[in-house]
Amino acid sequence: MPKAGIGTAPGRASARPGRAGRPTARRTIGSAHAFLYLAPAALIYVGFAIWPALHTAGLSLFEWDGILPPVWVGLENYAEVFTKPLLLKSLGNSFVLILFFSVIPIILGLIMAGLLMGYARRGLTFFRVVYFLPQVLPMVVVGITWRWMYSEDGTLNQGLRLIGLDSITRVWLGDFSFALIALGFVGTWCLAGLCMMLFLAGAQHIDTSLYEAAKLDGAGPFRRFLSVTLPGIRGEVTIASVICTIAALTSFDLVYMTTDGGPANQTVIPGLLVYRLAFKDGEIGTAAALAVTLTVLVILVIGAIRRVAKERE
Repeated sequence: MPKAGIGTAPGRASARPGRAGRPTARRTIGSAHAFLYLAPAALIYVGFAIWPALHTAGLSLFEWDGILPPVWVGLENYAEVFTKPLLLKSLGNSFVLILFFSVIPIILGLIMAGLLMGYARRGLTFFRVVYFLPQVLPMVVVGITWRWMYSEDGTLNQGLRLIGLDSITRVWLGDFSFALIALGFVGTWCLAGLCMMLFLAGAQHIDTSLYEAAKLDGAGPFRRFLSVTLPGIRGEVTIASVICTIAALTSFDLVYMTTDGGPANQTVIPGLLVYRLAFKDGEIGTAAALAVTLTVLVILVIGAIRRVAKERE
């Protein structure tokens, strides 16, 4: 008996690890193969995204003109970002542009999506193409086109003169009070169609029985939109908010092509100042500090949007 007990237990003990070990070994080999396939993409991402970001963060701690050896200054460049009026003004302008690039396009996108879903059944494809057209145009083309439309003899002033409003015509992008607003409406025109397409795509996945039930309860089109469509496209609204907010905070090409920050820096934004400081003024450390600040600002704003959306879900 003692021999059987002693002999049996070790046998069972040695068999269990063998059966359990084979799947573990397969999983290990499978994970190794997965990492091997991901390695090229990971190396490219680290080389072209992570490493430049870390290098920029390192440069923000130095005073460097790009030629002479850099000098360690610690956080002085960040202090300059938050105390220099022009740099602070650029951050403030970015928050103003969020209103025109994000809030207004989302509201217009919801209105257009609601109208197209409720009434414009015929010609729906035509409206989709027309509203989405700004998204397929290069921003350089958009900037040049709107610069002409906002000029003294542009389409906007011609239309105002045609209806007798000559007194309010002006060079819109050259006006101190209206330049930033005029620039913001260009962003509204570009992004409203994208928001509408996102909302229409999301609404197609809503169960039609919900609309029928709401209709039987006596809900009209507006009430059905508020009670059924809007909750059903909450995820698409969050995605649109993230995309449009990033576009507002990181817009460079549109500002560069339309105003170049003018008049008198009224439309200057952080992205444009990073370009000026790094490639024109030779203040690479300050430009890097502003770039890092802008990156942190984007992460904080996007994180706040996602947190609010998650709490509502």
